[in-house]
Amino acid sequence: MARKTKKSKAQINKQLWDRANTAQRNKWQSLSQKGYDFYLNEQLTKDEQASLDESGMPSFIINRITPIIEIMKYFVTANNPRWKAVGVTGDDTDIAQVHSDVADYCWHLSNGKSVHSQVITDTLTKGIGFFMVDLDRDADRGMGEVVFKRIDPYDVFVDPASRDFLFRDAGFIQIRKMVSRSTLMNMFPQYKIKIKRASGEGDMVQYSQRDIDSSDSIQPEDITMGITTDGEDDRIIAFYETYKKIKHKYYNVFIKVLPSPAQMKLIKQRVNEQIKVQEQEIQVGLKEKQLQIEQSLQSGEMIPERAQLEMQKAEQMAEQALEEMKMQLTSEAQDAATIVDNKIMSDKSYRIMLEGGGMKDNIIDAIPFYENRIEVTCSVGDDTFLYEYTLPVSEYPIVPISYMYTGTPYPMSAVVPLIGKQQEINKSHQIMLHNANLASNLRWMYEEGSVPEEEWERYSSAPGALLKYRQGFNAPTPILPAPINNAFFTVVQEGKTDAEYIAGVPSAMMGFTSQQAETYRGLLANDEFGTRRLKAWMGSIVEPALEHLGKCFQTRAQKHYSVEKVFRIVQPEVGQKPDEEKEVRMNIPIYNDYGKQIGLFKDYASARFDVRLIAGATMPINRWALLEEYFKWFQAGLIDDIAMVAETDIRNKKQLLQRKSVYAQLQSQVSSMEEAIKDKEGTIETLERQLVQAGIKMKVGEAGNEVRKDVLETEAQQKVLRGMLKSEFEKEKIKVQSMAKESSDNSK
Repeated sequence: MARKTKKSKAQINKQLWDRANTAQRNKWQSLSQKGYDFYLNEQLTKDEQASLDESGMPSFIINRITPIIEIMKYFVTANNPRWKAVGVTGDDTDIAQVHSDVADYCWHLSNGKSVHSQVITDTLTKGIGFFMVDLDRDADRGMGEVVFKRIDPYDVFVDPASRDFLFRDAGFIQIRKMVSRSTLMNMFPQYKIKIKRASGEGDMVQYSQRDIDSSDSIQPEDITMGITTDGEDDRIIAFYETYKKIKHKYYNVFIKVLPSPAQMKLIKQRVNEQIKVQEQEIQVGLKEKQLQIEQSLQSGEMIPERAQLEMQKAEQMAEQALEEMKMQLTSEAQDAATIVDNKIMSDKSYRIMLEGGGMKDNIIDAIPFYENRIEVTCSVGDDTFLYEYTLPVSEYPIVPISYMYTGTPYPMSAVVPLIGKQQEINKSHQIMLHNANLASNLRWMYEEGSVPEEEWERYSSAPGALLKYRQGFNAPTPILPAPINNAFFTVVQEGKTDAEYIAGVPSAMMGFTSQQAETYRGLLANDEFGTRRLKAWMGSIVEPALEHLGKCFQTRAQKHYSVEKVFRIVQPEVGQKPDEEKEVRMNIPIYNDYGKQIGLFKDYASARFDVRLIAGATMPINRWALLEEYFKWFQAGLIDDIAMVAETDIRNKKQLLQRKSVYAQLQSQVSSMEEAIKDKEGTIETLERQLVQAGIKMKVGEAGNEVRKDVLETEAQQKVLRGMLKSEFEKEKIKVQSMAKESSDNSK
């Protein structure tokens, strides 16, 4: 197979777009754009507007779609998504918590709240929205940061054969943007000449049924020309960014890393020091053996020949032990400094290492395997190649969120089913208002020449006007409009109700209800039942997509954050002060005694953990319902009053809990003193009985006086503590009563 040229790669980009830009996609985008137009209050085409103007009918609209979409968006994006990282082993637990903090940091850095809102708006109004996990290479002084982005759905072209709702089975995903040449040259100054010479002018495809001249809103497809910084016109051009899954061969290589020459020198010095110590011990042992032999020789237990033989044997054993000790100490020291490094290497890198010679001998094992990698090819115009690179991830960094998934890359929006009802409501209101205008401004039938026309046009609608006509002619006759059918009012009301039913958003969910006020529990029940369709959609589409987004972020973050880094998270957690920062550290180097880095503490890149989305984290929280549940748990004894107060919205609750802790301590001291008083009183009674039996009444009195003195002192202390406690409780009681009164006044 011939190697692809840069020009052919650029041409393939253009061909992929041609194949993805099918008739089915154009049909989808046309319908999607229509729904988006209705959301933006652009609900009349140019022909419809002209027809209404020609017939003298009003052209206003009553937009029922936008409020429905906005409340749906609020329900889905009320809170930020929260990902929980669970370590595979116990050693990964700490780093799993670090990942949760890193995700929060990057979400805040990306202005994730706004990005999330824009993506869900696209989902509801256009049928699909796109997140993207990308790398901002210029952030953090060139170190780069992983960020979340939003992509315009109309810029994304997916393999038409994809059937997975997250497009994981797509052969390719392409982002095609129409941008000015000057913008591209600012984005990629290294390719300035290529961009300037690129052939092919991009044409903006119009899918909207609106007419730009009569539209009140401006959308991206309306802009067909840019302006350079020099004030000159700058034609737009197509910029292609194609993502493809490519199988890559990798090796899991286990390499023995030997100590450096400097480390070996240090090892030998330490080994020599240990050998000298061992030599001294062996010499001492030889002297002890020599003394034993001499004593045996003098006592006659051993003959001289035997003594000489035993001494020679002892010297040989000592020399052998010393050599073995040298070898053992050297080997142990070298093994201690030698580490086994585990690396994932591409096929190309592995082959280069084998050809290097020396490293080949240090390979313990190499296990081949295949993984998906995302190959990115970027080009501009018809055939101008810019660059190509491979992402170190196995899944597309582009994550879709569909509304009504159709089994194709072309889902339906929440607006499309509402268009018919919206048109029905608009038409009914237009007819009713037109009828009211006719009734207020009567039309007249008259014989030609019977009335002064200018005078009649000026005064015919004026209250109390006297209108004259010429003698000899019949009096002008008013043309009364037919009374409007009550069915129009029914159509309007039913249209509103039908729209809410179709969207699954009842009026009560938006805070509007014409019914009599229900009980608190009834409102909670309506909220639960009224949001079930939204919750079902979130459970089946939104939350799986957000969980996939979290896993894509995990892969990209672990590949990128491989060096020591400190994150400072300003966004406070529960229990933190508003201005308190949380510092998170990762990849902290660990060194051995020889000064060599042997590992990392909180090794983020190699940690193994699973990322899961906390279900329901993005949905709004009914504070009153939650407090009621907490109160039930408090009454049941499942939680204490401290946990109850911590979940309330009482101001200065932290200080309140601190004071309660002080009260508890004081109460404990009072109880201890009461127990001490009882013990003293019992002691008095015991002494009195003993002394009475002994007949020593004087000593009883003396002992009683001493004990009573202690009792009086204890009672005095208790009295002071009770006074302090009572004073503090009275202050707090007044404060709580004041807060309750303030809350009651505000609610009224």
